[in-house]
Order: sequence, then C-alpha cells, then structure tokens
Amino acid sequence: MFFRQQIQQEQEKYVDLLRVVGALSKLSSDSEIPYLYYRMAENIFCKAFDAENLARSDISLDAKKGQIGLGLKTFICKGVCSTEKIAEFNESRHLIDEADTVRKKVNTIASLRNERLETTGGICDILIENMLYHCVARRAGKFLFHETPIKKINIENIGAIRENGNIISFSDGIYDYSFNSSKSTLYKKFILNPVHEMDVEIYDDPYAILEQLIRQQQPGLIVEQETKETIVLPLYSERGEKHVPERSGLNQWNAAGRARDYDEVYIPIPRFIYNTHPDFFPGRDQPFELKLPSGRILEAKVCQDGGKALMSNPNKDLGQWLLRNVMHLQPGELLTYTKLEHIGIDSVEITKINDGLYAINFKRFGSFENFKQENHPDEE
Repeated sequence: MFFRQQIQQEQEKYVDLLRVVGALSKLSSDSEIPYLYYRMAENIFCKAFDAENLARSDISLDAKKGQIGLGLKTFICKGVCSTEKIAEFNESRHLIDEADTVRKKVNTIASLRNERLETTGGICDILIENMLYHCVARRAGKFLFHETPIKKINIENIGAIRENGNIISFSDGIYDYSFNSSKSTLYKKFILNPVHEMDVEIYDDPYAILEQLIRQQQPGLIVEQETKETIVLPLYSERGEKHVPERSGLNQWNAAGRARDYDEVYIPIPRFIYNTHPDFFPGRDQPFELKLPSGRILEAKVCQDGGKALMSNPNKDLGQWLLRNVMHLQPGELLTYTKLEHIGIDSVEITKINDGLYAINFKRFGSFENFKQENHPDEE
C-alpha cells in the first residue's frame, strides 16, 4: 500500500498537517468528530507526499505519485464500514435507463465504471493495477487511514443483485456496490482495515489561535496569489445536435482529399475565444509546450485559418494520446459523441502557465457550456 511505503519524513508531515487542520474543526463544526473538507484533504496529501494534484481533471483519480494513482476520500465512519460515492453517471443516465432488466442495468453500470477507469489510466499513463484509494476515516477524536486497491468491476462474477426502490445493490465477489438511480451515482462499501491511526485534539476556541497567528505577522503583510488564465475547449461540434464531426476535429484523420495518418487530429478552438481571451494563445504556427496530465510534454501550436485548431507537432502525437491512450479507439475507428458519454468527458481545460507552457486537463459534461455562458461571447 501507499502510506507505509513513503519515507518517514513525508508520513510525519502528512500526520502533522492533518492534526493541525483537525484541531481547527470548530471553525466549521461543533461535532466531536474532526472536520476535514475533501479539497483540503487532497491538497494536504499532495503537499506532504510531493504528489501531483489531479483535481483539475474530472477523472477517477485525485493524485499521482510516480506510477501510483490515488483516489482520495474522507468520510465519517463510526463503525467498521462506510458506503461512499465513487462515480456519477448523469451524462450516461439514458444508457442505463434503456436497459430493460435489472441485470442489464447493473452490467451497463459496471461497463461504464470500467471504461472510465481505463480512460483515466490512459490520461495519466497509469495502470489500473497501480491505482488505489487512500481514505481518511473520521470518528470522535481520531483520523484513521485506510487503503484499498481500485479495481475494475468483474462483470462475469456479478451477483447478489437486489433492487429496492431507487437503489440497486450488487457484488462482484471482491467489493460490494450500490447504485442510486435517482442520483445516477455509484457507491462502494469501504470496510476499514486501518494502516495508521492518529489522535486529534480539537481546540475549543480556534479563533483565539488564528488571532494569535495574525498578531505574530508583520503589519500590513499581503501575500499575492498568482492566478493562471484558463479556457475550456469542446471535443465536439455545437452545430445542430451535439456530435463529433466525422471528417474534422478529433476525426480529422478521416477528412477527404490527401492521405492522412490515422492519428491526425486537432482540438477545435471556437471563434469567441479570440474575443474573450485574445492574448491567450501565441500567434498562428508559433510553437509552445503542452503538458499532459501524465507530466509528458508535447510540442503544440495553433493552426488553420482563423486559428481554429489546436494541434501537436508532429500532429500524430496528439492523436496517439487522445484516440489510442485516452479513448482506446482502434486505428480507423471514428470517435462518436456516444463514446464521450461513456467516458464522462466532453471538453478540455487549457491553462496558461506562461507564454511558452500550457497544461491540458479533461472536464466533465457541461463544462464548456458553463465556460461559454460565463464569458458572454459575442459570436456563436
């Protein structure tokens, strides 16, 4: 497992940071159970273990260290087990609803879950065998660390299927699952087998501690936070019903005319981007670096008339990553909008680190529409 394999200094830093945050629980809660917001838990984990924070990508992992991928969770657990959310399928709900038997529904749910794990592995360049959950379970005065492997659901071994109202429960012989059809959410039962346990003393008056810290600071000290500009680009076409064009965008390899490599693709850049973020990208055909979630760097550039295409150089590098590693498509197989529904992502976020370096992360359904609405574009 992960925690016990890390150097002692990192383990101690992780424990110390959690203890401090837990001690300040009464800033948010009057409970005797220490409070830990999930985003804070993710940030503390990545800081203590010098792990890459994957929170910007809407994928099945939250952090990566080396070739280990981690799903990070925190939850209250007064007993020996807790059932927690591991996936949402809002954009794929119709695929589940179309199944005419409970068994077919469960098989569809399992297939969607497995496909997302495969996609996440391709995005982060991590084998599913190297993925695990690291959980901070909370109970009165304590944090307990629990770790368990992330596994694909064994569809052939699914049994113990029960339907009770909106809840469908099942097991694959390794883990127990339940699906809430009204929320389109999949849950997994975590049975605690702690790898570490720590006491947490909650301060009665955390505000007094903060006031003391403020008095110790230099008067007027202001720490400026650097903000990085981001945009969101769709992996589909907005013209008419949402679809992935058969001869452009991520299917550019299928365009008519000259012979093309099966990995020749581009990510479309809508025209309004140049109105709302005119200086975001360098000029046409000017190279820059594009950092993938795995840490790999591609050379990229903006191409085509009007700067409507984000491409890599060589062009096939982007296609190999997107079509083969992430989408798991065979050469000559078209990417469809249905495929995007299956994997739960239909857009990418581009972050400008500096003038020569950008980062790309995947975003869930609706992210591009939200970005476009927030920016009030002048053009469609």
